Amino acid sequence: MAANFLVHEKIWFEKFKYDDAEKRYYEQINGPARSPSCQQENGAMPSTLPGRKEEDDDLDLFGSDEEEEDQEAARVREERLKQYAAKKSKKPGLIAKSSILLDVKPWDDETDMAKMEECVRSVQMDGLIWGASKLVPVGYGIKKLQIQCVVEDDKVGTDILEEEITKFEDYVQSVDIAAFNKI
Repeated sequence: MAANFLVHEKIWFEKFKYDDAEKRYYEQINGPARSPSCQQENGAMPSTLPGRKEEDDDLDLFGSDEEEEDQEAARVREERLKQYAAKKSKKPGLIAKSSILLDVKPWDDETDMAKMEECVRSVQMDGLIWGASKLVPVGYGIKKLQIQCVVEDDKVGTDILEEEITKFEDYVQSVDIAAFNKI
Protein backbone atom coordinates (compact mmCIF):
# COMPACT_ATOMS: atom_id res chain seq x y z
CA MET A 1 0.00 0.00 0.00
CA ALA A 2 2.91 2.33 0.63
CA ALA A 3 3.98 2.18 -3.03
CA ASN A 4 0.51 3.04 -4.40
CA PHE A 5 1.26 6.76 -4.47
CA LEU A 6 4.03 6.09 -7.04
CA VAL A 7 1.62 4.53 -9.56
CA HIS A 8 1.00 7.89 -11.27
CA GLU A 9 4.65 8.91 -11.01
CA LYS A 10 5.60 6.14 -13.48
CA ILE A 11 4.34 8.35 -16.29
CA TRP A 12 7.14 10.85 -15.70
CA PHE A 13 9.83 8.16 -15.72
CA GLU A 14 8.72 7.03 -19.20
CA LYS A 15 7.72 10.42 -20.60
CA PHE A 16 9.90 10.05 -23.72
CA LYS A 17 7.73 7.07 -24.80
CA TYR A 18 4.56 9.14 -24.52
CA ASP A 19 6.12 12.08 -26.37
CA ASP A 20 7.16 9.82 -29.26
CA ALA A 21 3.69 8.26 -29.47
CA GLU A 22 2.06 11.71 -29.49
CA LYS A 23 4.41 12.90 -32.26
CA ARG A 24 3.59 9.86 -34.43
CA TYR A 25 -0.15 10.39 -33.92
CA TYR A 26 -0.06 14.02 -35.07
CA GLU A 27 2.23 13.19 -38.01
CA GLN A 28 -0.38 10.68 -39.22
CA ILE A 29 -3.10 13.34 -39.06
CA ASN A 30 -1.22 16.43 -40.34
CA GLY A 31 1.71 14.97 -42.22
CA PRO A 32 5.37 15.08 -41.18
CA ALA A 33 6.54 18.15 -39.24
CA ARG A 34 8.80 20.55 -41.13
CA SER A 35 12.10 21.59 -39.71
CA PRO A 36 13.22 25.25 -39.65
CA SER A 37 15.81 24.45 -42.35
CA CYS A 38 13.12 24.02 -45.01
CA GLN A 39 12.11 27.68 -44.90
CA GLN A 40 12.28 29.63 -48.13
CA GLU A 41 15.02 32.11 -48.87
CA ASN A 42 12.85 35.18 -48.22
CA GLY A 43 12.10 34.02 -44.69
CA ALA A 44 8.44 33.13 -45.23
CA MET A 45 7.17 29.73 -44.18
CA PRO A 46 6.05 27.53 -47.08
CA SER A 47 2.33 27.02 -47.43
CA THR A 48 0.89 23.98 -45.66
CA LEU A 49 -1.94 23.68 -48.12
CA PRO A 50 -1.04 21.66 -51.24
CA GLY A 51 -1.52 23.43 -54.56
CA ARG A 52 -1.54 26.95 -53.02
CA LYS A 53 0.62 29.57 -54.73
CA GLU A 54 2.93 31.80 -52.77
CA GLU A 55 1.73 35.37 -52.75
CA ASP A 56 3.92 38.36 -53.43
CA ASP A 57 5.31 40.06 -50.31
CA ASP A 58 4.60 43.62 -51.47
CA LEU A 59 2.16 44.27 -48.65
CA ASP A 60 3.89 45.08 -45.36
CA LEU A 61 1.41 44.71 -42.52
CA PHE A 62 3.75 45.71 -39.70
CA GLY A 63 5.32 48.91 -40.95
CA SER A 64 6.27 51.00 -43.90
CA ASP A 65 9.41 50.99 -45.95
CA GLU A 66 8.78 54.48 -47.26
CA GLU A 67 10.91 57.23 -45.69
CA GLU A 68 8.29 59.94 -46.27
CA GLU A 69 5.68 58.28 -44.08
CA ASP A 70 8.22 57.70 -41.32
CA GLN A 71 9.31 61.34 -41.40
CA GLU A 72 5.68 62.47 -41.37
CA ALA A 73 4.91 60.23 -38.40
CA ALA A 74 7.99 61.52 -36.55
CA ARG A 75 6.97 65.14 -37.24
CA VAL A 76 3.42 64.51 -35.97
CA ARG A 77 4.79 62.75 -32.88
CA GLU A 78 7.11 65.70 -32.12
CA GLU A 79 4.24 68.19 -32.47
CA ARG A 80 2.09 66.18 -30.10
CA LEU A 81 4.93 65.94 -27.57
CA LYS A 82 5.40 69.73 -27.70
CA GLN A 83 1.66 70.27 -27.16
CA TYR A 84 1.66 67.85 -24.24
CA ALA A 85 4.69 69.56 -22.67
CA ALA A 86 3.02 72.97 -23.07
CA LYS A 87 -0.15 71.72 -21.32
CA LYS A 88 1.92 70.09 -18.58
CA SER A 89 3.88 73.29 -17.91
CA LYS A 90 0.71 75.40 -17.62
CA LYS A 91 -0.64 73.36 -14.72
CA PRO A 92 0.63 74.51 -11.34
CA GLY A 93 2.40 71.78 -9.42
CA LEU A 94 0.91 70.37 -6.26
CA ILE A 95 2.28 72.20 -3.23
CA ALA A 96 2.94 69.92 -0.28
CA LYS A 97 1.83 71.52 3.00
CA SER A 98 1.88 70.40 6.59
CA SER A 99 -0.02 71.42 9.68
CA ILE A 100 2.19 71.60 12.77
CA LEU A 101 1.13 71.99 16.39
CA LEU A 102 4.01 73.35 18.47
CA ASP A 103 4.42 73.25 22.26
CA VAL A 104 6.46 76.28 23.33
CA LYS A 105 7.60 75.95 26.95
CA PRO A 106 8.56 78.94 29.12
CA TRP A 107 11.31 79.04 31.74
CA ASP A 108 9.04 79.46 34.74
CA ASP A 109 5.64 80.62 35.93
CA GLU A 110 6.72 84.27 35.92
CA THR A 111 7.37 84.37 32.13
CA ASP A 112 5.13 86.84 30.29
CA MET A 113 3.13 84.47 28.02
CA ALA A 114 1.62 87.27 25.93
CA LYS A 115 5.10 88.59 25.13
CA MET A 116 6.29 85.01 24.38
CA GLU A 117 3.40 84.51 21.93
CA GLU A 118 4.20 87.85 20.31
CA CYS A 119 7.84 86.78 19.87
CA VAL A 120 6.84 83.42 18.37
CA ARG A 121 4.45 85.06 15.92
CA SER A 122 7.17 87.55 14.93
CA VAL A 123 8.99 84.68 13.18
CA GLN A 124 8.12 85.24 9.52
CA MET A 125 9.19 83.03 6.60
CA ASP A 126 8.02 82.46 3.08
CA GLY A 127 5.55 79.56 3.26
CA LEU A 128 4.74 79.94 6.99
CA ILE A 129 1.26 80.88 8.25
CA TRP A 130 0.52 81.12 11.96
CA GLY A 131 -2.83 79.90 13.26
CA ALA A 132 -4.65 79.70 16.58
CA SER A 133 -2.93 79.44 19.92
CA LYS A 134 -3.87 78.63 23.49
CA LEU A 135 -2.28 78.33 26.90
CA VAL A 136 -2.25 74.82 28.35
CA PRO A 137 -1.50 74.26 32.06
CA VAL A 138 1.50 72.03 32.72
CA GLY A 139 1.70 72.07 36.52
CA TYR A 140 2.68 74.22 39.50
CA GLY A 141 1.13 77.29 37.85
CA ILE A 142 3.25 76.94 34.70
CA LYS A 143 1.49 77.09 31.34
CA LYS A 144 2.84 76.24 27.91
CA LEU A 145 1.89 77.90 24.64
CA GLN A 146 0.33 75.60 22.04
CA ILE A 147 0.37 77.27 18.66
CA GLN A 148 -0.75 76.01 15.25
CA CYS A 149 1.02 76.80 11.99
CA VAL A 150 0.82 75.69 8.36
CA VAL A 151 4.07 75.37 6.39
CA GLU A 152 4.98 74.59 2.81
CA ASP A 153 7.28 71.57 3.03
CA ASP A 154 9.71 72.77 0.36
CA LYS A 155 10.19 76.22 1.91
CA VAL A 156 10.07 75.74 5.69
CA GLY A 157 11.61 72.93 7.68
CA THR A 158 10.74 72.06 11.26
CA ASP A 159 14.37 72.36 12.37
CA ILE A 160 14.64 75.91 11.06
CA LEU A 161 11.33 76.83 12.70
CA GLU A 162 12.44 75.45 16.08
CA GLU A 163 15.80 77.26 15.87
CA GLU A 164 14.11 80.59 15.08
CA ILE A 165 11.71 80.25 18.02
CA THR A 166 14.40 79.19 20.53
CA LYS A 167 16.41 82.33 19.68
CA PHE A 168 14.13 84.15 22.14
CA GLU A 169 16.10 82.81 25.13
CA ASP A 170 14.49 85.20 27.64
CA TYR A 171 11.06 83.64 27.14
CA VAL A 172 11.43 80.23 25.47
CA GLN A 173 12.99 77.23 27.18
CA SER A 174 12.20 74.64 24.49
CA VAL A 175 10.00 73.88 21.51
CA ASP A 176 8.42 70.50 20.83
CA ILE A 177 6.29 69.27 17.96
CA ALA A 178 3.02 68.04 19.43
CA ALA A 179 1.39 67.08 16.12
CA PHE A 180 2.51 66.98 12.50
CA ASN A 181 -0.05 66.35 9.75
CA LYS A 182 0.33 66.44 5.98
CA ILE A 183 -2.34 68.45 4.20
